[in-house]
Amino acid sequence: MWKKILGIGLAIAVSLSTSTAPVLAETLNIMDDVANREVINDENDDDEITDEETTEEWSEDTSYNMMRSNNLSYGNMKIQKLSSRKIAINGMTQCHRKCAKVYLYIYLERKVNGSYGTYKYWKFDASNLTKEMTVIVPSGTYYRVRGYHAASNGGVKESTSTLTSGIKVS
Repeated sequence: MWKKILGIGLAIAVSLSTSTAPVLAETLNIMDDVANREVINDENDDDEITDEETTEEWSEDTSYNMMRSNNLSYGNMKIQKLSSRKIAINGMTQCHRKCAKVYLYIYLERKVNGSYGTYKYWKFDASNLTKEMTVIVPSGTYYRVRGYHAASNGGVKESTSTLTSGIKVS
């Protein structure tokens, strides 16, 4: 009888030791982790301050004509944060004398995915150019202003360009 009990016990022990139980496990993929980090880095590219940005709420650039010019004196651009969704842009093309045509092209650039691209632009030409404007923009990124300044008189056209640092609008 003891052999029968020992045999039954042994059979139960063997069946318990070889039984399987379902286990829930999460699969890990190293490529998913790399892709998630790239998405996080792309989202934060616009928040990173580079040498193209400033922590100030305004930026200004003035460029004098490098040639010995008779017409164009200088160009100036300024961008200023007014609120979390509003900026002011000021642009000026200044001449030494009255010119037949004066040009001021304003390019508002927005930083997206780590680089700047034209968001809006305006082109003006007249005999005297100073422009001020207020622009509503989406918040959460950097904006800067690029200017093209030129003057023509007597068949001669002289030009220069300006570029402000980026300011954070948030």
